[in-house]
Amino acid sequence: MTQDLKDRLLDAALGHVPFDGWSDRSLRAAAADAAIDPALARALFPRGGVDLALAYHARGDAAMVATLAASDLSAMRFRDRIAFAVRTRLDLADRELVRRGTTLFSLPQHAADGARAVWTTADRIWSALGDSSQDLNWYTKRATLSAVYGATVLYWLGDDSTGHHDTWEFLDRRIDGVMQFEKLKANFKENPLGKVLLSGPFKAMQGIKAPKLPDNLPGLRRD
Repeated sequence: MTQDLKDRLLDAALGHVPFDGWSDRSLRAAAADAAIDPALARALFPRGGVDLALAYHARGDAAMVATLAASDLSAMRFRDRIAFAVRTRLDLADRELVRRGTTLFSLPQHAADGARAVWTTADRIWSALGDSSQDLNWYTKRATLSAVYGATVLYWLGDDSTGHHDTWEFLDRRIDGVMQFEKLKANFKENPLGKVLLSGPFKAMQGIKAPKLPDNLPGLRRD
């Protein structure tokens, strides 16, 4: 029931955001359009526009995961799977709504929320593509993809090329850089100096593990 109300409010807000941004004004207008008490709307989205923007971002992530699950990626190279996932995520987004969100999350007080949203997108992409890393690689993969995704979004917002052709070329170049980084990491582990460092000064890094959530958390998603 609560999620249904939140979805109704978010749907109603989308028509107002291009004019009023992700703001309290958009939330009030959405409440009026959806015939939901303003106090209830505020309870569902306590921080107003910020929580609306995050809900829109989460909806896009969920749609991307569903699309990837329904797609046959087996014939693709791994780098192409990453590119396909990022392209899918952007194709599912409305550019003006994302532009408004970028403006909101560029504010110092909301920058951490924006960074977490981008990290979550990177995490969901890696998880959807079957990443099974449990060590430091879990973090480095998400950090590098977060940087790629964030840079690509900014490029996409200003790209007027046909079919966003220039954006996809930009994305391919960024992913090439990520794959080179992964190759360098693998080579570092195998060369004599790398083995010495990993057994000495860098040994503590091998103890870093991916985060684990308890299985019994209420509302924990398994998609």
